[in-house]
Amino acid sequence: MPFSSNYELSDEEKVKAQAILRKLHDRTKLGIDNGKGPFYAEIYDEHYNFIVGAPNSVVETQCALNHAEMNTLKLAFDKYKNYNLAPYNLTLFVNAEPCIMCLGAIMWSGVNKIVFSVPSSEVERITGFDEGFKPNWFEEMKKRNIKACGGIDEEYGKKILQYYVDIGKTIYKPAH
Repeated sequence: MPFSSNYELSDEEKVKAQAILRKLHDRTKLGIDNGKGPFYAEIYDEHYNFIVGAPNSVVETQCALNHAEMNTLKLAFDKYKNYNLAPYNLTLFVNAEPCIMCLGAIMWSGVNKIVFSVPSSEVERITGFDEGFKPNWFEEMKKRNIKACGGIDEEYGKKILQYYVDIGKTIYKPAH
């Protein structure tokens, strides 16, 4: 059962989401082992066909904008040659709840649904990343007809985030 949502997955959707998120967690670990950050996102169409996917590349590129969701959305915009992804009925799958920056980008992208694994409270507890101030984001997405559901395959996702920390990878958080 998701920890929080504005949308309840059907049993069929849940099975497919769990399989996709398990794969995302495995790709996240592979990315970590190859210099990427601890987040990975993919976009699928309404029939669960893979469209695009990308890891977090903040440390690698030295650009704080290069979160997995942002990188994945950029690839989708390039693929469809359209700033509005709504006509394609796409779902963004992410191994962790999107941060405040990514939520803004998702909201304006036209993606119709977000499905994620580890909630921000756990991301922050495990890694120390600052996920930003996100009051009522589920309701804000719902107002815009964007479905959101989280907490899928959370335990495995937390293990991958802990792995990132345990091997001494960079926790990028600007000091103000």
